[in-house]
Amino acid sequence: MTKILTNIKDSALELWRDDQGAEGLEKILIIAAIALPLLAVLLYFAGDIRTWVSENWSEVNDTSSDENPLSDPF
Repeated sequence: MTKILTNIKDSALELWRDDQGAEGLEKILIIAAIALPLLAVLLYFAGDIRTWVSENWSEVNDTSSDENPLSDPF
């Protein structure tokens, strides 16, 4: 029983001292610190963004069909 507890203790200490992967975790935390506020802003303004896109979508479609550079290249 003592040998099992010693092995568990040694494994836990080895895991605690292992710094491999800490850099990856730091990168993930930095990305999350940037992405989460952006997501919050997008969710807060989702209705305004949806309205703006809806209002301007027909204008974008009309412009793209009128000014097609492939219809008359010269």
